[in-house]
Amino acid sequence: MGFQPVGALFLCLSYNESMAKVDKFNSGKFAKDDEYYTQYEDIQNELNHYTKFFYGKTVICNCDDPFESAFCKFFLKNFNYLKLKRLICTSYNSSPMLGTQMSLFDDMDLPVVAGNGYGYVMDISNVPMKNGRGVSDDDIEKLLHSKQRGVKKLKGNGDFRSRECIDLLKQADIVCTNPPFSKFREYVDQIMEYKKEFLIIGRETSITYKDTFDYIINNEAWYGYTHAKRFLRPNGEYKTFGNIAWLTNLYVSRHHVPFVPYRHYNADEYDHYYNFDGIDIDSVSEIPSDYYGYMGVPLNFLFGMNPDQFEIIGMGQTVEKTRIHKTISKDEIAFIDAKTGSIIYRMPYSVPERKRGNQLRIDENGKPGRVPFGRIIIRRKK
Repeated sequence: MGFQPVGALFLCLSYNESMAKVDKFNSGKFAKDDEYYTQYEDIQNELNHYTKFFYGKTVICNCDDPFESAFCKFFLKNFNYLKLKRLICTSYNSSPMLGTQMSLFDDMDLPVVAGNGYGYVMDISNVPMKNGRGVSDDDIEKLLHSKQRGVKKLKGNGDFRSRECIDLLKQADIVCTNPPFSKFREYVDQIMEYKKEFLIIGRETSITYKDTFDYIINNEAWYGYTHAKRFLRPNGEYKTFGNIAWLTNLYVSRHHVPFVPYRHYNADEYDHYYNFDGIDIDSVSEIPSDYYGYMGVPLNFLFGMNPDQFEIIGMGQTVEKTRIHKTISKDEIAFIDAKTGSIIYRMPYSVPERKRGNQLRIDENGKPGRVPFGRIIIRRKK
């Protein structure tokens, strides 16, 4: 289906091409600055909700240096508690953090130098406990040092897309890691292709990528329970984000708790899209209990999305930068191709609309108004 205007938004049932600018941002900045290491407590806070799903399973953390990754440490410390069958952790050879704790490599015949052409793997099926009660940091260090069962050199560079790492992925049941932000779309496509259960971290805006949003619409992926906010950088500094979420296909109970709205629909209180049959909602708490048409809601609606009550129709996004507005007359406005100058389509531009002037239409001065970053288009199930 092609684009359909939603006020000053566009509705696309799978992917809006305007989001290419987000992908460009990721592939640019984050390709050069892609190392954000998740904190142990953030991993524990989320994974505490899924313990029953790990019994007898093989877990792969395929973007994780065994010596630096909190994911690897978490699964080592909880290997016996979770009753895992096997744990696989692989690292990419050019990671800035690879081998920075050189003391851990004492007595190991491994040329740990970032960019040396080889990645590393830890593949274990047993984690011994010295005191018999729990896995200590000393137990983990000894395991990592073990020449028989510890870290081994891969034949390739450890890229999750390499044939060697894909072969390891095929042997796993659950994928759990923080993939590079710049490769998020490729990463999700891969684990979906191999039909794996997963629990991964990504930017909230990443769900607007092409196939990723289709997985959301088709109820093949959804948000987890918590946010991850504080990340360690290779230079030892911490970076805090406000839009990092867990994406998973494991059962999340919060998505099956009935959403109970407290508001009723009143046409005078909800703005209607300019040329799309739907209403705009600024806050999830403002979703009316008795409206069954299309509703545009903020992205954070997905954290409490109950598929038994609502269906996701598509996504509204801002107009591409290649399109500009031009007033044709007092009653009409047009979208113009910035390169060719040709009119793409025309829209009514009435006096009542100019006076009403909400952010999804035009502002109070009669000019195109500010458009929200994005809206999830939903509809209540009857």
